[in-house]
Amino acid sequence: MAADPSVPTAGDPPEEGVSLHLLGGFRLLREAVPVVVPRGLQRVIALIGLRPGATRSQLAGLLWPDASEERALSSLRTALWRLRQDPCCPMTVASDTVRLGPAVRLDVDDLVGTAARVRDGDDPRTAAGALAAGRHDLLPGWYDDWVLLDRERLRQLRLHMLEQVAGHHLAAGRHGEALEAALEAMAAEPLRETPHRLVVRIHLAEGNAFEAVHAFYVYRDLLRRELRLEPSPAMSALLDDTLAPIRQASREAVTGRPSPAVRRT
Repeated sequence: MAADPSVPTAGDPPEEGVSLHLLGGFRLLREAVPVVVPRGLQRVIALIGLRPGATRSQLAGLLWPDASEERALSSLRTALWRLRQDPCCPMTVASDTVRLGPAVRLDVDDLVGTAARVRDGDDPRTAAGALAAGRHDLLPGWYDDWVLLDRERLRQLRLHMLEQVAGHHLAAGRHGEALEAALEAMAAEPLRETPHRLVVRIHLAEGNAFEAVHAFYVYRDLLRRELRLEPSPAMSALLDDTLAPIRQASREAVTGRPSPAVRRT
């Protein structure tokens, strides 16, 4: 593991200016300079970042699940020794636990922190980067069980965060910002109903009946095509008043006479 040779490292604190990026792929940077890390050690660093304060036994079991406990612990000791020989080492070891250095910035923490601020009711305009946070999946191309679990956890966290941001903006009458957040959630998971439902609500709040109906039918057609399902009653109910004249006209076209509700005397 080594930084660009043009950048001096000797004598500097190992965590100074170090950032670890796991969203969109593994990247370890020191003063914005990429640090070359062998794939085997990438797994160790990534897991330490995702499981702060985990014991050696827990780390070893996750990293080498098919090995005996003794052999897994031996492999972990070797990996930690290799990491600690390098001045760019981003971790600290205390007793039986291993964690990232206190000054190491982890992009996953940025996403979790942003989601927490949104959840706690902060003005979403102050949650810097809420729409862009977590836009990329955790460690794409990695298929360890612990990666898959955290990848889905973070994906769901981001989806709920975006929907909450959209909901906060909608409640405050900031329809453009609400729509931007809802569309971001929709792009992240096109078949998820809740962002589509938000888009319909936003258009209705703006008085754009056509846009609301169009958004509904686009989602309905997508759902039928991909899953052979229909939108939920909750989503259909959003447009009951708007679609009532259309449904009434359709019934009249079939029966050839006006609906009793509007028949003239």
